[in-house]
Amino acid sequence: MDTTEMKGSACECGHHRTMPVIVILFGLTFLLKALGTLDAGTVDYIWPILVIIAGCMKWGGMKCKCC
Repeated sequence: MDTTEMKGSACECGHHRTMPVIVILFGLTFLLKALGTLDAGTVDYIWPILVIIAGCMKWGGMKCKCC
């Protein structure tokens, strides 16, 4: 029997919130560059790190019974 608590279409597991947070940070990075808050060098440093983190989360991330 599945013991994970479902809320809507996703369970309460933390990895269901990780990818949306990374996508938001990715978009925020480019928005701050467009607004002039971050310079191009900083953005060139940040966005590959976010992609690597997302890939690691997807590749070796935690799994729950709902996935």
